[in-house]
Amino acid sequence: MSRTDSRPRPKAGNSGKTTPGLSIACGSWDELDAVMEVMSSAFDPRFGEAWTRAQCAGILPMFGVRLLLASQAGRPLGFSLVRSVAGESELLLLAVRGDAQRQGVGAELVDRFLGDARTEGLARVHLEVRDGNPAVQLYRHHEFAVEGRRSNYYRGTDGTQFDALTMARAVD
Repeated sequence: MSRTDSRPRPKAGNSGKTTPGLSIACGSWDELDAVMEVMSSAFDPRFGEAWTRAQCAGILPMFGVRLLLASQAGRPLGFSLVRSVAGESELLLLAVRGDAQRQGVGAELVDRFLGDARTEGLARVHLEVRDGNPAVQLYRHHEFAVEGRRSNYYRGTDGTQFDALTMARAVD
C-alpha cells in the first residue's frame, strides 16, 4: 500500500502550473496494475517507448529505485520511476494518462524528481526520451539540455526505429 508523502513540496521547477487535488505517493508492487493502466494510456505503441509489466516489476526491487504515483480523487493519473545511485539520479520513466496530459501532472512529477534529488544532495540528474516526444518540451522547460543521441534506440510495433535523446542537468 502506498502512503502520501508528507514532506514539504519542493520549490516548483518554474512549471507555473499545479493540478488541484493531486497527490504524489510513494508506490510499490501493489500499484503495478495502476502503473500499467497509466502506461497503456500514455504511450502510443507505434513508438516502442512503453515498458512491459515484467520490466517494471524487475526494476522495482533494485537498489536506489523508487516509484511515485500521482493520483487525483483516488484515480491514478501518472507515475515516475527513478533510480538514484553514485551521486546521480535518472528519470527512468514518466507517464501521464492520455486524458490528463498537459494539465500539470507531468510537470509536478518532474518537480518532485528534482526536489528529491536536491534533498538527497545529488549533483546531477539525467533521462532519455524519444526524439519527437512532446515531453522533450517539458524537460527543456525544467532546464534539461540534450547531451547526446542514441540512434535507433526505440523500435515501434511496425519495426520503425526512433532515436533517443539523452538529457541532463545539474541539481542546484
